[in-house]
Amino acid sequence: MVTLKISDHISIPDTSIEFYPIRSRGPGGQNVNKVSSGVHIRFDIHASDLSDEIKAKLLSLNDKRITRQGIIVIKAMTYRSAAKNREDGLERLAELIRRAVRPVKKRKPTRPTRASKNRRLDSKNKRSRVKALRKKIDM
Repeated sequence: MVTLKISDHISIPDTSIEFYPIRSRGPGGQNVNKVSSGVHIRFDIHASDLSDEIKAKLLSLNDKRITRQGIIVIKAMTYRSAAKNREDGLERLAELIRRAVRPVKKRKPTRPTRASKNRRLDSKNKRSRVKALRKKIDM
């Protein structure tokens, strides 16, 4: 049994990932219409043996590859070979899960410096003067 290694603590068994061959687009000559070298990879988040915390993070991602039913669908058809497309799709699936697991940095609030405030006010004054010069002159 082959496993997809996400990190030191997280791995997904190959049995929980479904592979469907599809016809690829793009270069390939006469082969492109006959050989199914592309791969659809489907991974059901709810049925997986990932922790509930990781499942929730994955489902909360705003990614078009995750369906409403909680299934990740990845189309891999970059390469001419089905094996390379399969590897590419698995790496993209792993990267998607790594992105969900990565901790979110908390934003540290900052304040603008005095110099940046002065630069902003100076540019506003300059624009104001330029616009004032465009007005009609009363005589």
